[in-house]
Amino acid sequence: MTDEERAADEGVGAGREAADESGDESETPGEATAAATATAAETATVLSILRENARTSVADLARQTGLDEATVETVIEELEAADVIRGYRAVVDWDAADAERVRAAVELDVELDRETGYGDVAERIARFPEVEALRLVSGDYDLLVEVEGDSMSEVSSFVGERVARLPAVTNTVTHYVMDTYAEAGILFGDGDDDDRRSVTP
Repeated sequence: MTDEERAADEGVGAGREAADESGDESETPGEATAAATATAAETATVLSILRENARTSVADLARQTGLDEATVETVIEELEAADVIRGYRAVVDWDAADAERVRAAVELDVELDRETGYGDVAERIARFPEVEALRLVSGDYDLLVEVEGDSMSEVSSFVGERVARLPAVTNTVTHYVMDTYAEAGILFGDGDDDDRRSVTP
């Protein structure tokens, strides 16, 4: 290789090194644009908005919270991974849908032993598909169960044959829902009708 060829080759090598160094430097600003961390207050705001309307888009959440969209997406992913957000459901007015669904609130008295706690009893009850919600409450009874079925007889059979027969359950009192005026902060119907006499066992 001549001196001229060697010099040309060294020039090309130097140019490649300079380009590589320039490329490394260009990555740094890109890394700085990663999603920022939301504050506890901003995270709470995201939760509040989604609780009011779970269909709120990421773009709308970003606009309402002042966060960028990437940060909003990260916040939601973290809340879902941590089981803070357990799911997304529609609030359905079954009367408006012309689909009959019978709902009931069931009071349960529970007797515990040394090996069984409220959580054990609740876990067993919560596995039934008819159970919409289950809470430990203060007062004259222990657990409050929200049950849903296609008919009063279905709900009654479920309570009597599945729930009441659990060893820890000593008493049940079922209250059938006559009408729903509001749910999840959403008003239903006009609330003028009294349907208490229209439901018979």
